[in-house]
Amino acid sequence: MNSSLVLKVAASLAAGTFAMLAIMQSAGAADRVRISGTIESLNGDTLMVKSLDGKEIMVMMKPGLNVMGIKNASVADIKPGDFVGVGSQPTQSGINGAVQVVIFPASMKGTGEGDRAWSVRPNGSMTNATVADAVKDVNGPVLTLAYQGGQRKISIPDGTTIVALSPATRDDLKAGAGVSVQGQGGDDNMVTADAVRVGIAGATPPK
Repeated sequence: MNSSLVLKVAASLAAGTFAMLAIMQSAGAADRVRISGTIESLNGDTLMVKSLDGKEIMVMMKPGLNVMGIKNASVADIKPGDFVGVGSQPTQSGINGAVQVVIFPASMKGTGEGDRAWSVRPNGSMTNATVADAVKDVNGPVLTLAYQGGQRKISIPDGTTIVALSPATRDDLKAGAGVSVQGQGGDDNMVTADAVRVGIAGATPPK
């Protein structure tokens, strides 16, 4: 086999390998799901959840999975220097208005930092960033959020859902509590979870 033919065969194999990797990565991303709903029961590592659209979802929790709690908070709890995740959408004022705000504990600062599309609302944005400034405005408090490579101003109108992440255990996974689950989706309404957030004292986990 001459050198030219060898190079062609090698290039073909490499192209096939990259194509297969792309397909596998795409399939893996497609299987990633997030479920929000209400806990119906917990039996060992199996959590039964009724999703927001009324489906019964069986959630298999991985061994050692850490449960994170969600507590209700307020605008007064948001301070400069805090790391937050804000889901927002465009408003007539020219800056985005918050739909939900999640206050992260100091130990999670930097988690998912950046500004990206948020499919929960039309033309929505999800901004995980540090609060650089907070000022009062006629439309409510306005936060200046700074992240690597940029910043965004977001107003916090009345009625915005504001919650804070807090420690929790499996004992907090009680029937009737709101819950948000992330993991790998499968057939027959089953999810293998690697992240579970549960509402504490009636709080509703963000979508």
